[in-house]
This record gives sequence, structure tokens and C-alpha cells, in this order.
Amino acid sequence: MAAFFLIAPVVVYPVFLMKVMCFALFACAFNLLIGFGGLLSFGHAMFMGSAAYASAHAAKVWGFTPEIAILFGTCCAVILGVVVGALAIRRQGIYFAMITLALAQMVFFFSLQAKFTGGEDGIQAVPRGHLFGAIDLSNNMAMYAVVFVIFMAGFLLIWRVVHSPFGQVLQAIRENEARATSLGYDTDRYKHLAFVLSAGLAGLAGATKAIVFQLASLTDVHWSMSGEVVLMTLLGGMGTLFGPVVGAAIIVSMQNYLAQLGAWVTITQGVIFVICVLAFRRGVVGEIANLIKKPL
Repeated sequence: MAAFFLIAPVVVYPVFLMKVMCFALFACAFNLLIGFGGLLSFGHAMFMGSAAYASAHAAKVWGFTPEIAILFGTCCAVILGVVVGALAIRRQGIYFAMITLALAQMVFFFSLQAKFTGGEDGIQAVPRGHLFGAIDLSNNMAMYAVVFVIFMAGFLLIWRVVHSPFGQVLQAIRENEARATSLGYDTDRYKHLAFVLSAGLAGLAGATKAIVFQLASLTDVHWSMSGEVVLMTLLGGMGTLFGPVVGAAIIVSMQNYLAQLGAWVTITQGVIFVICVLAFRRGVVGEIANLIKKPL
């Protein structure tokens, strides 16, 4: 995968690839929660969107350098994750999903009403700035290198977490929470930690996206974005490491290359999604992993 993203800018537009990597990191963060923790959040866009607003505001109004702005946005998402996780983790199943959706709607209306977010216009013309005060990120290839490093760091962190004792306990909780509790594990604490980690990585994706596209808008925090990341994860393969990356690439590609269909793009996406669900019940990567009998 790393080799692909290193070579791809030679033949594919770098800005499109940066969009794929930002959404792939967002989908991987979401997959960590539902694919390995068994927790379905319907409001994950609140972390991506709030981090996007925070980093965009910090870069444009406060004049933060891009690396500090991205770090600031990620920290805001982590803090929001701590609060939301503490409230939502007390419930399970559909109740957990509904609480995250309700809190995400509150974040959406705050983003719409707060003065510093720019209302319906969002925060536009966010400067990319100079990395460490030296590297000009207005150059697409320099910006691409930064996004690549951030994406790979986030992906490797998730890989490490999944294969750590913490990740094994998290998967045990997903399979049978009552048994994990009977073995002495504080399941709420594990789920809360996973929730905060997922929120932070989703925020990292949102903060990076705001710097790349020089924009933070209501789209980033809208409930439809939360639905989109569910779609990416299911399409690629829930519970697999590479599935969300493939799912994000498919969805972003459809949005870009089918845009010329106008109003028919939604219907076309729906038809493609139905076909994929019927043909790939475990997701694209999930089916491949099942075929070769190896985890991907």
C-alpha cells in the first residue's frame, strides 16, 4: 500500500490522492471502533468536522504553522472524544448509536451558529503555510508528502493497536462482553479508550483535510458524513485493516468521476453499493481475505 501511494502521484492527480488518504484515515479510525470494538457510532463526523474547524481557525486567524494547526485540531477532537465517550459508552447497541448521533447533531448546530465557524460559508481560504517554517506547502507534491506521512503514521498506529494486548481485549469484548467482564477486564474503560483513540484519528484526518483543501465546512460535520464513513467501511470490509482504505478509495472515486452524471450520481452510487453488498457480503477486502485464508 505504501508503495502504491508513493508511485501513484506520477499517474494520478495528487490532490485526488490526498483526498483518498484523508478519508481512508477517517474510515480506518471508524473501523477501529466498530470493526474491532463492536461499537457503532452514527456521529463520527463530529470529530472530523470539529478538528477541521479548529485547525482551519488556528491556521487562518491565529497564524499557526500547519503542523501546529493539525496538532491543535487533533487535540480538540481527542477532548471531544473523551467527553462524548464518557456519556455514550454507558449504553450499548442502538442506544449507543443514537446518543452519538444526537451529540453529533448538537455539534452540527453549534458549528452552524458559532461566529468563528463562518456559518453556512464555513472557513475558507485557509493558508497551507510553511511546514516547520521552511517547506512551502502550496506546492502540491510537498503537501502530498506530508499527507502521506500522516496517513501512514495513523495506519501503522491502528495496526499496532489491533495487534497489541489492548487490541486483543477489545476484540474479546466485541465477541462476548459478558465473558470479558467475568475475566476481570474493565470493559467500559477499554471501550472508552478505543473511542477516544478513534476520535483522535478521525480528528487527525479532518484537520489534515482542512489544510489540504484550505476549507472547513458544514459538510465535514453533517450527519451524512457519518453515514458515508459507515458506507466506506462496509464496502471495503469491516474488521479488516485494508478494507476501509479500499472502501474510501471506491467512494471518493465514484464521487469524483461520476459527478458529471449530475442528479443521477446518487442513484448510480446506490446501484453500485447494492451490487457490492450482494456480491461481497464481507466487503471487497473481506471476501479476498476469506478466499486466500489470510487476514488483510
